Amino acid sequence: MSTPSLIPSGVHEVLAKYKDGNYVDGWAELWDKSKGDRLPWDRGFPNPALEDTLIQKRAIIGGPLGQDAQGKTYRKKALVPGCGRGVDVLLLASFGYDAYGLEYSATAVDVCQEEQAKNGDQYPVRDAEIGQGKITFVQGDFFEDTWLEKLNLTRNCFDVIYDYTFFCALNPSMRPQWALRHTQLLADSPRGHLICLEFPRHKDPSVQGPPWGSASEAYRAHLSHPGEEIPYDASRQCQFDSSKAPSAQGLERVAYWQPERTHEVGKNEKGEVQDRVSIWQRPPQSSL
Repeated sequence: MSTPSLIPSGVHEVLAKYKDGNYVDGWAELWDKSKGDRLPWDRGFPNPALEDTLIQKRAIIGGPLGQDAQGKTYRKKALVPGCGRGVDVLLLASFGYDAYGLEYSATAVDVCQEEQAKNGDQYPVRDAEIGQGKITFVQGDFFEDTWLEKLNLTRNCFDVIYDYTFFCALNPSMRPQWALRHTQLLADSPRGHLICLEFPRHKDPSVQGPPWGSASEAYRAHLSHPGEEIPYDASRQCQFDSSKAPSAQGLERVAYWQPERTHEVGKNEKGEVQDRVSIWQRPPQSSL
């Protein structure tokens, strides 16, 4: 079988005009150029591995409802940074989470809202007793707090964060910031869980991105030592001692597996799943 291209046509040419500090402007231009049409990395529906994770790993991440210190039931908040067309946000809301989709591009937010209006009924409520969560799309920079303030939210408020094609979209030089920012947004243990759908693991990391080749070792290195510079060799292979304990701010990996289902782009030419899913949380004694 043929494997869908990992290199969206035209993306590199646009992003090459922007330095790392202006990366968000490059993605915004791509959205603006698309005029709302489907972009090359858009699969049109959520990765089935996320759906399976929400069902099969409930013992780890819990359900969409929680209880605060006073015993009052609340609806958990889920964040999808770089949410694209917003399909993952719609899926999370169907499970009962108050789901937030973040995009830097105002055009992308408009597309998300159009997707919700046109196709929201394709995501039926999974549990009638829990009901559907609130859906919010917001424009903002993941690394800044302005969008949180716009929503009257604070740091460390998200019970679930889902990262699929965000890590691999960033230049590897931004990975320390990416990991640190997750620790700033994720709720304390045992509430908060980061779900990473690791992709593309089968792409040569020395080849130009995005998407940048993203080995499981890179996720583990950066999330266990957020904000720190992690060594890479000349071919962009992560060089990290996996036996090292997480830093004081680090997250710990509490689950890691090969999903039974994923998008076709996450398989090799033989049709074998190459993606992995990992779940992370802050160690119980850690609080930021």
